[in-house]
Amino acid sequence: MKNSPTTFVVAGVLAVIFASMLFTFQVRQTEIAVVTTLGKYTKSISTPGFNFRLPWPIQKIYKFDNRIQYFESKFEQAYTRDALNVLVSVYAGWKIADPKMFLESLAGDFSKANKGIEPLIRNAKNGVLSKHLFAEIASTNIAQISIANIEREILDMAKEPIMKTYGIELKLLGIKQLGLPESITSKVFDRMRAERQTRVTQFQTEGEKQARIIRAEADSTANKILAEARATAIELAGGAEAKASEAYKIMQQEPDLANFFFQRKALEQVLTNRTTLILDKQTPPFTLLNGLFDNQTIKTNN
Repeated sequence: MKNSPTTFVVAGVLAVIFASMLFTFQVRQTEIAVVTTLGKYTKSISTPGFNFRLPWPIQKIYKFDNRIQYFESKFEQAYTRDALNVLVSVYAGWKIADPKMFLESLAGDFSKANKGIEPLIRNAKNGVLSKHLFAEIASTNIAQISIANIEREILDMAKEPIMKTYGIELKLLGIKQLGLPESITSKVFDRMRAERQTRVTQFQTEGEKQARIIRAEADSTANKILAEARATAIELAGGAEAKASEAYKIMQQEPDLANFFFQRKALEQVLTNRTTLILDKQTPPFTLLNGLFDNQTIKTNN
């Protein structure tokens, strides 16, 4: 029986597929690959695409997820610089930076990786917290709290040993949960109440100080205004006395005219309030009215 051309085509296609499976492999966008030859490390490939290889068992391909992996520590106790213990759990994000070291140290096992970095992160966390006061973690004064600095210090301390041990790069780290053991909860609350009372006293002191400053400034301004007013009054009085002195000099030269003005002024003041008087017509300053009435007495009703 003769073989048809279709049979040869199908056989050829299958041969190509089988050969590609033996001599090529694909690295995806989210993967990183390690190639070993006869059990020894040959190279790492992080660029996506197809690559050539020697068939198994000569070469073996290990592929790892190259995305950021999540880690979360246990909720454990740690001591602060002022000897208070707190409960802390942290989270972290890591990814493979050295595929060769990751394969050799952890056999490419991600669960082993999380178990391996846990004590290193715990040591960094305890070391950093021991350098900080409890008030920097929990306080009524927001300005004292420095959680962000503590997280950054833990990340910096843990990053190097994790990289050197497992070829893992720690990309991010943060505090997920904070708590207090029951044995010190009451002590912490007492301290927080004392801190709040201290702040209240401080605010009251500052308020009283500002009030004294404001009162002093107000008194100073008032005294300045009064002094200026007194100076203006003295200046006006001096000017008036000078003008009066000039007028008196003129009146001394004309005594009859001065007497007339004085009598006229006195008469105006007497007749201002609708007053009724019965006086002799020779009584000053009513002498100015002589000749205006024929009666022997002057009766005015104004």
